[in-house]
Amino acid sequence: MIRSTVVSWLSSSSESSTASSLVAGPFDYPGRVRRLQALMSEMGFGATLLSVGSDLPYFTGYEAMPTERLTMLVVRAIGEPIMFVPRLEGPRVEPGEFELRVWGESEDPIALVAKAASSLERILIGDHTWSGFLLGLQTALPDVSWTSASSVTTQLRMRKEPGEIEALRAAAHAVDRVLARVPLEVAFAGRTESDVSKDLQRMTVEEGHEVAAFAIVASGPNGASPHHEPGHRTIEMGDLVVCDFGGRYQRYFSDVTRTFVVGESTLEQREIHAVVAAANEAGRAAVAPGVPCQEVDRAARSVIEDAGFGEWFIHRTGHGIGLETHEHPYLVEGNDLPLEPGMTFSIEPGIYLSGRFGVRIEDIAACSEAGIDALNQTDRSLISVQ
Repeated sequence: MIRSTVVSWLSSSSESSTASSLVAGPFDYPGRVRRLQALMSEMGFGATLLSVGSDLPYFTGYEAMPTERLTMLVVRAIGEPIMFVPRLEGPRVEPGEFELRVWGESEDPIALVAKAASSLERILIGDHTWSGFLLGLQTALPDVSWTSASSVTTQLRMRKEPGEIEALRAAAHAVDRVLARVPLEVAFAGRTESDVSKDLQRMTVEEGHEVAAFAIVASGPNGASPHHEPGHRTIEMGDLVVCDFGGRYQRYFSDVTRTFVVGESTLEQREIHAVVAAANEAGRAAVAPGVPCQEVDRAARSVIEDAGFGEWFIHRTGHGIGLETHEHPYLVEGNDLPLEPGMTFSIEPGIYLSGRFGVRIEDIAACSEAGIDALNQTDRSLISVQ
């Protein structure tokens, strides 16, 4: 049994009741660690070091504060994990299936981690580890060969457990509720993109998210920029408005896009929206176990290419989603990774006519044994708003 060791000051501290930063859900963190250790052994790595980023909470339930004080989990291929945390952050950590070691202000955490990872030749390092920490570790462990941890952790994280899929489903349903409210509650014409973005963020939190992570509102010609930053442009009657938003729900992310028209739509707007809707449908229909990721991209892209707009579909069809908004697997040409049950991802084809307008329709889906499990269910038609 992996033990949890906490120094006496922590167990007696009045701060020990401080709410922890744990991922919701009945997740088997020790099982995840054991699977990581098995992969490490199979691939010849001696340890995995995880700091800030989503790998740490995936394996422990604890999310490190992104500060200059090092938090790091050391998982050796054999033995029990050790979590190093600054003493002042110790109360945030609930005892778990790891040894907890707190370090004080006068101690050198790099030296402590290096000692725990000593005598090893190949080490995996978390992708989001700050460069200052990595450089310090490279100096302390000069003979180590370093590799990105995602080369191993991705193999575990991109195959979601049932509890993770249910958290993503709840997140998707929450933003579906926001979309249902938009035509009834949100005024567009005469307001700025920033104003509408604030409405979407507020409603995202109202519908159960801990935080609204982003809310793109791109009106008129700004819609041709997929990652447009909402600004001071005043939305006009006749504009198409791309609304792409999401947030964190039980630490798992939502991400949805619908394109609205302010007032009456033109024939051209309806036709292009129909092409994107058909591409979205084709992408969803292509999802099944064993289908290469690039085939989903090809299915959606071929619809847009056949309609003569291929050059205006300027990004991949989808990205994985989970503890991060963008993670593996990616639905893009060249990725021949076969889909498997438990993989979750966006399907978001778009057409972007520079200087004029853009259209994007995005849903989150999971691959199941039966095919696609669509997590977003909201109307995908071109809806008029005022």
